[in-house]
Amino acid sequence: MSGARADFLRHLKDERQLADNTVRAYERDLDELVGFLNEYLGRTDWRWGDPEVDRLALRSFLGWCARQGWSKRTAARKLAAVRSFFAFLHLEERIDTNPARTVRAPKLEKRLPGHLSGADVSVVFEHAETRAAENTLAGTRTLAALELLYGSGLRLAELHGLDLAGIDRAGRQMKVVGKGSKERIVPVTEAALIAVERYEPRRAEVVQPDEPALLVNPSGTRLSRRSIQSAVRGCFEQAAGARGLSTHALRHTFATHLLEAGADLLAVKELLGHVSLSTTQIYTHTTRDRLLAVYRNAHPRSE
Repeated sequence: MSGARADFLRHLKDERQLADNTVRAYERDLDELVGFLNEYLGRTDWRWGDPEVDRLALRSFLGWCARQGWSKRTAARKLAAVRSFFAFLHLEERIDTNPARTVRAPKLEKRLPGHLSGADVSVVFEHAETRAAENTLAGTRTLAALELLYGSGLRLAELHGLDLAGIDRAGRQMKVVGKGSKERIVPVTEAALIAVERYEPRRAEVVQPDEPALLVNPSGTRLSRRSIQSAVRGCFEQAAGARGLSTHALRHTFATHLLEAGADLLAVKELLGHVSLSTTQIYTHTTRDRLLAVYRNAHPRSE
């Protein structure tokens, strides 16, 4: 069992080139499946190709996930990992049939991504500008982070891994490394370039000689993801009273505001670095809601 699982994780990392965090998530999901099957089958000497490891056993695993108090979305994600694993085993001819192929995922409730309104964005940036005016490392750095997250729709990991040399000021663009170590070029706003220029003198005061990172901590090394998240959340809470939103909310806001302004869905997909258009389409729900509200408020016979 452990050999098949190790080969699958190696396949995810080396062949599919998934991010380390994603591979670790797959590993945790498979560990949970193994623990469940040990209890479900009442023994630990089973094999992946055994008749008892069937569709019913995997459906029971979904029931076990529900009993743990996990959401349907979490259970569906775990099932996706299990499906990928069994598909790998079947393709490698390590099992005769794929029992996960016909297991249906839980029906998910539609959940729109959290985002900020235009007014909230203005308030957040006014607060960040005020902090940056103090000319501290933290204040100027937070403003630069906000401008890049909202102006270019970056993921937290992409901003964390961004190097100073990755920003092309003349071309007003930058190179970021997204999911699966895939590089893409994204535009940079003039406001973001100004914020970075404002932050650079404070960075220069602390940065270590060979440190390439754009965002650095007081010790002069790359700022952690947790620190970026904390700074952005602090701005949300202090400026707009928006609790529970993460840095990802600015990525959602970026996409929503572009679509509401009439941007082409395929263009937004490329800017976000999505592989599938269906991933980008979730933002159209927000836009449809807005259009419906406009219609109901404006059309004389809408009620």
